[in-house]
Amino acid sequence: MRSADLAGAPARPPLGLTLVALVVAQIGLHGCLNGMRMTVPLLALSQDQGAAVIGLLMALFAVFPFLLAIPAGRLVDRRGYRLPARLAALLAFFGAGLAVVSNHPLVLGGAAALTGAGSAVGMIALQRTAGRLARGDAERLRIFSWVALAPSVATFVGPMLAGALIDHVGYRTAFAGLALLPLGSLLATAWAPVDAPKPGAVVGRAGAAPAGNAWSLLGHADLRRLFFINWLIAASWDAHAFALPILGHQRGLSASAIGTVLAAYAVTSAAVRLAIPLLAEHLQPRLVMAGALALTAAVFGLYPWLDSAWAMAACAGTIGIGLGAIQPAVMTSLHACSPPERQGEALGLRSTVIHFSTLVMPISFGAVGSLLGVGPVFWLMGTALTLGSWQALRLHRPPSPLTEPSAP
Repeated sequence: MRSADLAGAPARPPLGLTLVALVVAQIGLHGCLNGMRMTVPLLALSQDQGAAVIGLLMALFAVFPFLLAIPAGRLVDRRGYRLPARLAALLAFFGAGLAVVSNHPLVLGGAAALTGAGSAVGMIALQRTAGRLARGDAERLRIFSWVALAPSVATFVGPMLAGALIDHVGYRTAFAGLALLPLGSLLATAWAPVDAPKPGAVVGRAGAAPAGNAWSLLGHADLRRLFFINWLIAASWDAHAFALPILGHQRGLSASAIGTVLAAYAVTSAAVRLAIPLLAEHLQPRLVMAGALALTAAVFGLYPWLDSAWAMAACAGTIGIGLGAIQPAVMTSLHACSPPERQGEALGLRSTVIHFSTLVMPISFGAVGSLLGVGPVFWLMGTALTLGSWQALRLHRPPSPLTEPSAP
């Protein structure tokens, strides 16, 4: 019973106000993260740091999310939304604050790690709480459609704010401006629900499935394909976030121009996420995935030949359409392929794949960039996306349940 879940807690505010509070809090955290992901490599470039150093700095944004995902989920289960969300805001604030104090690469690495941790902990708290707000599948679809806008809006707010402050004031002020965003998140948590775990829902109780069992899901061919596609989505964004500032710097673009290019991705990604629920009944998830991956692959192949900020913004916007459309399709197929009693494990494994990719891929991109230049980073990613499009077409129609592992 919902009343039992909230026993001893104050009454929840109206759903609309609660949802706005959750989204605003995540925009602050994710906006800080995306602004930092642009500002840190640009500062490193201004210090004449190489591509390998920049790749390492970008990878540090994923270190704590990779290590803390499971403990953060357990904390949210025990304490509800507010405490983890406030902890996330403080992590992001101190991360950006570190970069205000010093621009040494080691300090920037610590700033990247703390900011990444804040955004990840906040997202776990948001997703769990948003799901518990719903009273049925239709309402859950609407709630998560709005929740999905938070990263898109944040990808617009963070880089635009950082780019304007860098060009007109300087890097230190840009970091200070980004530090204000998680303070807004901290204030927004006051309007979020106060909830508690269901009675008897004790993490790690006897009889719970060992965490290692999640890897047995890889025995199913469709799930392997979906995890591969999910890795491609994460790697595509990492490649774009890594290579675009370098390419823009080489083409002589200002920080504001580079921020505008990244913002174009955010605008189109948000637009397509608003449209997907209206068209869902007429779309086949595997065809959406295949088409989106092929479109993104074509854009990655074109990117290194561009000189104009407007042309790059058009490409970033096209990537936003592709990657924005593919997420609902992946989530729909992931739930269809997973047995109901193991969907949580599948989602946990998906999160692990994303964070591992964000940790490892920037280092790989840095190595490739140092040896071959930034162009091959785009082309190699385009090749992988083409392979992913083919794998999407091989998904069963409709996705098969997890019974016996099928042939790859």
